[in-house]
Amino acid sequence: MSRSEVAANAPKLQELLSQGLQALTAGNLEKAGGFCQKILALQPDLAPGHFLVGLVALEAKDRKTAFSAFQSVVKLDRDHVAAWAQLARLYMTEGQVNKADAALRETRRIKTDDPTVLDLIGTTLSLMGEHGVAKAFYARANTSRPNHPPFMLNLANNLVYHGDTDTADIIFRDTIKVQADTPQAHWALAGSVKATDDSHIAEMQNLLGRHKNNPRARAFYLYAIGKEFEDLQRWESAFEAFSAGAAARRKTVEYDESAEIAMFDFLGEHYTNEWFDSLPDGNLDASPIFVLGQPRTGTTLVERIISAHSQVHSAGELQQFGLALRRLSNYRNPKRFTAELFDMARTTDPNKVGSMYLQTSSRMRGDTPRFVDKLPQNYLMIPLILKALPNARIVHLVRDPMDACFASFKQLFADAYLHSYEQQEMARHHARYRRLMDIWRERFPNRIFDISYEDTARDIEPNARALLEYLDLPFEAACLEFHKQEGAVSTASAVQVREPAHTRSIGRWRRYEAQLQPMLSALEAEEIVVQ
Repeated sequence: MSRSEVAANAPKLQELLSQGLQALTAGNLEKAGGFCQKILALQPDLAPGHFLVGLVALEAKDRKTAFSAFQSVVKLDRDHVAAWAQLARLYMTEGQVNKADAALRETRRIKTDDPTVLDLIGTTLSLMGEHGVAKAFYARANTSRPNHPPFMLNLANNLVYHGDTDTADIIFRDTIKVQADTPQAHWALAGSVKATDDSHIAEMQNLLGRHKNNPRARAFYLYAIGKEFEDLQRWESAFEAFSAGAAARRKTVEYDESAEIAMFDFLGEHYTNEWFDSLPDGNLDASPIFVLGQPRTGTTLVERIISAHSQVHSAGELQQFGLALRRLSNYRNPKRFTAELFDMARTTDPNKVGSMYLQTSSRMRGDTPRFVDKLPQNYLMIPLILKALPNARIVHLVRDPMDACFASFKQLFADAYLHSYEQQEMARHHARYRRLMDIWRERFPNRIFDISYEDTARDIEPNARALLEYLDLPFEAACLEFHKQEGAVSTASAVQVREPAHTRSIGRWRRYEAQLQPMLSALEAEEIVVQ
């Protein structure tokens, strides 16, 4: 295209870009995509046009197109800092840490005060486990664009991770002052502060009425209301809110129970001792410690006990082992864990899997001799972990099934644990998990250390000593005072683990025994013993 043609088209292109962004902001992806087509038809090498394609693709959850679009942008304009920031986040979510780091270096080269870019860099650094550095970028974003709820929420959540709940609470409240109807802010505030009266509940109930056709917003408000009713020991009202919140959230997720059943059946049938013995051992590095099980069973508590040790670093909930399996098996299905993945993973080279896991997690592993990977779902991959990393240690949390199931049922998760929003689905999933763990224990004796949440909460020292002995770590008194650690915690237990171990959550489900009969009956039908 000649310079004169470019100049002639410039006003039209600016108008189309503006209209495309407006359509995207309004959530009309089809209309926004139409503007993208018109823009690139007029000027195929227009970097802002490709950037808009990338933004639309992100909203449509089309990661492949988003990658391609942002890569096109930086080829056309190497100084497009926003595209580099988007690529950094995308690479990080794919477990490609080196590429993410390279993209971040480009953002540092270019430099920027764009608050959206600063916030995005903060998010990428958080994914890397660098929450302290992320905080500085979140703070800069808020300074550059004050009173913008999304930026305020990211900074406040980061402060919660660091244990600074007082400052976080101020920001949550300020966010609500700026925009009263911000469901995430109300939910986060309820999670970090213990309610002493029902004033905030009344405020949220009023806002809830605005969202009769918005299940996502309703879920945030209802879970927050349930939590505050529980703080006030108004158990019946709490359960009503939790149950309604779970029903709302269930409308926003696609849980395929039959596919999950097929996956669990495949694991039990094919990951046998014969399969295990047919492959060579992988990477002999002894640094990884996997803490796993079901969510809300004390995995964060035990991880903090271990990482309080001077020789251990907390790497958080790493996705890297599953990502290594997906990359090395050339798995293309967008669903994270399926029978298809585990079929393809059976023939991957164990050494390559272990080595890729270690390499891609290097930014998050710290500089201590050992590190903890606390992704609960790693229990699905225990045979693959033991083969790829034969010197790794596996710590499995055990908790009363009803307490475990109810704790998940009343927790609003991000994009995982899709089974947890209906009582019977939750119970049946838990039964499948228990049966699978029984299989792993039988096939791989003495390779899995079971630790009871209840026993640890009641008497931490003997359980901590036994745990450290299994990990070949000398006892350190600091492990008994895990709650005094200053390191960031980015899980749902971020607030709870800042206090000493307690027994308040043991048997909590019994306050709701009448309402939880569907869950209890489903567990009993699966022959799961409830204490």
